Amino acid sequence: MSEKKPTKKSAFREWIDSVTFAVVAATLIRFFFFEAYTIPTPSMESSLMVGDFLFVSKLHYGVRTPKTPLQVPLTHQKIWGTDIPSYLNWIDLPIYRLPGFSKPKSGDAVVFNAPNFTEDGNPPLDLRTYYIKRCIGTPGDVVEVRDMQVYLNGKPMKNPVRMQNEYSIISTQPLEEDFFKEFNISPENAGDYTSSKETLDSATSRKLYHYSIRTSAETAQEIKKNKVIVSLGALTKREKGKPNYVQTQDGSYVGELSQFIPDSFGWNADWFGPLTVPKEGMTIQLTPQNIAMYGMAIRDYEGYRRKDGTSSVTIDGNKVSIDGKPITSYTFKQDYYFMMGDNRHNSLDCRFWGFVPFDHVVGKAVFVWMSLDPMKGLFNGKIRWDRIFRTID
Repeated sequence: MSEKKPTKKSAFREWIDSVTFAVVAATLIRFFFFEAYTIPTPSMESSLMVGDFLFVSKLHYGVRTPKTPLQVPLTHQKIWGTDIPSYLNWIDLPIYRLPGFSKPKSGDAVVFNAPNFTEDGNPPLDLRTYYIKRCIGTPGDVVEVRDMQVYLNGKPMKNPVRMQNEYSIISTQPLEEDFFKEFNISPENAGDYTSSKETLDSATSRKLYHYSIRTSAETAQEIKKNKVIVSLGALTKREKGKPNYVQTQDGSYVGELSQFIPDSFGWNADWFGPLTVPKEGMTIQLTPQNIAMYGMAIRDYEGYRRKDGTSSVTIDGNKVSIDGKPITSYTFKQDYYFMMGDNRHNSLDCRFWGFVPFDHVVGKAVFVWMSLDPMKGLFNGKIRWDRIFRTID
């Protein structure tokens, strides 16, 4: 009997097999090991820049099992180039986490899923937008901000290298976009200017231009040396006991509105706390003050939220009820973290929308593998060579 010769695969079949293998391999790597992430906003500048491409390690804090298994591989929320959802929420699984090297530590750059109220459409937890912030407080820590300085458990915390704050500068001429590019200040970190007149003597005066910028202390000192700069003012500070925003005569608001702490606390971005970060097993009495600080976490992150986005926890003034039954104390079911952006006056973070639950944590940002400057052309310094393969502090 003659042996049957194996059928040779067509070129098209080999191509399909290769693509299938590549997609499966990339999906497994993305799930178990690393995921690519791009910095979209300046909230972490100058530590991480807009246009940085990162690898996020899922091994450090443990791989999180998917909540929404029915999704197109290698997508997040939408199919590439469209507004078509890349997932079906027909199956909603509980989240588990495999053992990791460690828990998030103070100072880590952490990627996590956004709080549920920040996005329209109520996407599943594991498909909410990715945020990246600096971990400040871990479970059980006491976080406080006094006059822009962060304190952790009563001790001043070391500030991130090249942390950014807000400065007021005055110049003798309008500052063009190229001026800010020279100092790597993006349009998002350079506010509009106002002008005024300064009388030099009885016969002469000059026009001055006032700007508000966000940059590091080192860059601010370099700007101060420029001949068109009259002065570089002190850091713009929020007043103690005042909210982050100002209401104008037309009823609109200038500044950041907090979804977290009520105005009656007198806390703002520069004067905040002290506030204890919840930890698994921690029990609190539900006083009016504790309800204001922890009620949102109980309602939204402790497993009481239904598939339609509503919660079985209701907060009515100074009363909390679960399934209609009033409670006077509560024991937390999971750990929480307090995150802040390094660009302290241009970051919406835990100061504004509350704690980050551990089940929202995706992984640790470990290094920059590519960096593209959005303000420059391809042949004019587009690639930031000095940032490629840089580890993240």
